[in-house]
Amino acid sequence: MDYTPALQRALDAAAAWARRLGDDFIDARSLLLALLDEDEGHAARLCRIGGLLPEDARQILLQLAIPAQADALSRLLAEARALARRLSGESSPGTEHATLAALRLTPDIQRKFTEAGFAAERIWASLEAAQESPLPLGESLQLDPAPDEVDTARILDVNANRAAEALRVIDDFCRFVLRDSFLTSQTKQLRHDLADVWGEFPQPVAVRDTLGDVGTQIRTEGELQRDSLAEVARINLKRLQEALRSIEEFGKTINPRFSQKIEQLRYRSYTLEKAIVHGFRARQRLATARLYLLVTASACQAEIDFVIREAVAGGVQVIQLREKNLTDRELLERARKVRQLTEELGVLFIINDRADVARLVRADGVHLGQDDLPVAEARRIVGPEAFIGVSTHDLTQLRAAILEGADYVGIGPVFPSRTKQFDELAGLEFVRQATAESSLPMFALGGITVENLPQVLDAGADRIAVSAAIAAAEEPRQVAEAFRRLLDAMGRR
Repeated sequence: MDYTPALQRALDAAAAWARRLGDDFIDARSLLLALLDEDEGHAARLCRIGGLLPEDARQILLQLAIPAQADALSRLLAEARALARRLSGESSPGTEHATLAALRLTPDIQRKFTEAGFAAERIWASLEAAQESPLPLGESLQLDPAPDEVDTARILDVNANRAAEALRVIDDFCRFVLRDSFLTSQTKQLRHDLADVWGEFPQPVAVRDTLGDVGTQIRTEGELQRDSLAEVARINLKRLQEALRSIEEFGKTINPRFSQKIEQLRYRSYTLEKAIVHGFRARQRLATARLYLLVTASACQAEIDFVIREAVAGGVQVIQLREKNLTDRELLERARKVRQLTEELGVLFIINDRADVARLVRADGVHLGQDDLPVAEARRIVGPEAFIGVSTHDLTQLRAAILEGADYVGIGPVFPSRTKQFDELAGLEFVRQATAESSLPMFALGGITVENLPQVLDAGADRIAVSAAIAAAEEPRQVAEAFRRLLDAMGRR
């Protein structure tokens, strides 16, 4: 059987893939992996049309365990030849026909691709639309060029690639640098949604002109260096947004509905940027903060100044002033005194609920409950550098706080508290869920004592916020030291 040169190269590469996979014969898996090695080839294009990114297809194929059959290749090539005759009238199959044959003859691969969002019917619709119907006799052949269509298709194609590449970089940052399950899932979902939108019309691969693209020869000094891993993520987030904007604008000349969908993806990228970039800074700034004390003067065993001094001497790193029963003037006066004291002691100072008071006394931040100001509104008051913490009681609230731009979260209540009544306890299970979900700094809170702290640590927490356990103790320093010993021991594991 005659093959196109591209398919012959793919068959040679498939033999190498079969050896790498430990198979004795070339089969659909090794052939598809070889075909996907060509980023601009037909296999990658067909994957994108079906709604699956080529790199995701590769991961699925590498994870499959399909025993290679001795006659697998001959059956694949026979099916590829039949498809070539059906689709193009040719007897020599090419890489596109081999790709389709591998998918049609291997239900396991087709099933896994479908579970990942692949829709084979899109490919067939695209192929049928591309087939030319014969010209009626007597009709003159129009060869007038359509430069606008070609140029638009080329712009869309290059920016779709740019967006997909940027999302892959962002995905790697969330996965390997932040080690954040939630942000990684958000990035992957955006990638899949972009592939879905992009798959709604045939891909303009045929219009690519990489060798003739003047932009490939232009470099600026800034493109050749990155100062940090965070800078890599930030630049690629901007690259993603710029690519989506270009697709959106030029896409309006083809299909306004398509353009609107791209616009929604662009808006989502802004939310993702805030969660990733701002969250990374918060992780760095709170990297060593482990013990957080909430103080109310009336709940302290001794004078509030004495409790704070002793607690900090014992290892407390963050002080939150939580006063619910003072007038505004009384709260402002007390907050200013605690601000002076925490500056002297070199620890962070957070105001509970009141963003306005936090701004007036130059506190390091504000902590919000679920019924308080939204994060965005509080940010307008306290400014970009202040910490904003949010109390969360389930995964829905946690995810919302992350996307809204919280610097840290409180997770709980874990146990019944002496200082605050709760209708329902989130418990240790929520601590397990939250710490597995996100790497954003989170402080477990609610009824935590030195005695039950090991349970909290075993559930995955490495930071805690306490109140009565220290504030109402006769020896606040000793209790704080006991908490820190357990927390520090956990950090050395």
